[in-house]
Amino acid sequence: MKRLERKHLKEDELAHSLRKAREIVEPRQDTLKKLGIAALVLVIVGVGYGVWREWNSSRGQEELAEALVALNAEVVPAGVEGAEGLPAAASLAATGTFATEQAKLTAALPKLKAAADAYPGSPAGIQARYYLAGALAALGRNSEAMTEFEDVMKRSGNSLYGRMAQMGKAETQANAGQLDAAIGTFKSLAAANHDDLPADAILIFLGRAYVQKGNREEARKAFAEVVDKHPDSPYTSEARTELENLKG
Repeated sequence: MKRLERKHLKEDELAHSLRKAREIVEPRQDTLKKLGIAALVLVIVGVGYGVWREWNSSRGQEELAEALVALNAEVVPAGVEGAEGLPAAASLAATGTFATEQAKLTAALPKLKAAADAYPGSPAGIQARYYLAGALAALGRNSEAMTEFEDVMKRSGNSLYGRMAQMGKAETQANAGQLDAAIGTFKSLAAANHDDLPADAILIFLGRAYVQKGNREEARKAFAEVVDKHPDSPYTSEARTELENLKG
């Protein structure tokens, strides 16, 4: 008997719950339908955006890859003889080779710019702009290079490429004679001691900037730090040479 009573009580509770749910839902059916449609639209938009972003990233990578083919092309001086005394490939204007570094960089610039501008906010676009800035700096187009480095910094923030762009801009500033600005950036990067940036390279650039500025004592400190703290660095030999020069 008690079992039957409990069963009826459960059935009554369930019926009561269903009635309450119906009372809540029925007057709001139109609203709930709209909310359901809105949720579905959001899902579709989210999926569509994900697909678009994936496609965008893929296209950006293709553009970057094409640009890097030009940037990494072989430089073969035109007068050099190849195997068996044959003229060098560059002498024959062969595809994929350049007679000078300047010719190679000049050819790579439009491809790098196209890749950077096509998908500017994507990782591939940011990488392309970083390489574009470096190529411009190597060609001595310092003002343009700094503008591109600044764009990378703005888009990348404190990421690796953002910090590398800071370093690239500072080196370009030093080459352009803007020594105080360059020294300030190099000192800031050295003090931050980021694991993903070469501390020995930063110190070498800092020392060079001090030499250009005529501050021999600060230059000596920077070069000595390379020798003392980074004895296995590829820059150690240069740092020792600079220290010897500063003694003189």
